[in-house]
Amino acid sequence: MIDPILKDIKRRMDGAMAAFRNDLAGLRTGRANTSLLESISVEAYGAQMPMKQAGNISVPEARLLSVQVWDVNLVGAVEKAIRESDLGLNPQTEGQVIRVPLPELTEERRKELVKVAGNYAEQARVAVRNVRRDGMERLKKAEKAGDISQDEQRARSEDVQRTTNEHVKDIDDLLAQKQGEIMQV
Repeated sequence: MIDPILKDIKRRMDGAMAAFRNDLAGLRTGRANTSLLESISVEAYGAQMPMKQAGNISVPEARLLSVQVWDVNLVGAVEKAIRESDLGLNPQTEGQVIRVPLPELTEERRKELVKVAGNYAEQARVAVRNVRRDGMERLKKAEKAGDISQDEQRARSEDVQRTTNEHVKDIDDLLAQKQGEIMQV
């Protein structure tokens, strides 16, 4: 009864970490990264689809992204989606290839990105703590139901807290690493 609870808690905390990593990947550092464009939605065939399903995204140079659009009819939609995203990018179309030069990051913009990364980290910490709270409640219910002893409940609660602390430390480490990347000139 208890091992499935602990496994579920760890799985959910790992999910929160994965979502945090994904959020951080979408933040610009000084270098071009394909994840910057992957999550942008493109209006195609009457539905929204991620950019990575509309074409091949590559990094031919350190400050340039390139999107090779698979369907010539989607070139305009892809260009429009990039232009209207909140990334402040100005795409240039050459046939079925869309080149997206990345402007130099200003000090002010770097500080804004660090704040955004901090907000992502706080959301991830809250998600991990919510999983901890849920797990603790499930352990208390199991104790009240007589499925586990009070000593077992305390021991498992310590395991849940230890797992929580590890995940929060990982979040803080990833945040510090990303902040270093963003502020690097």
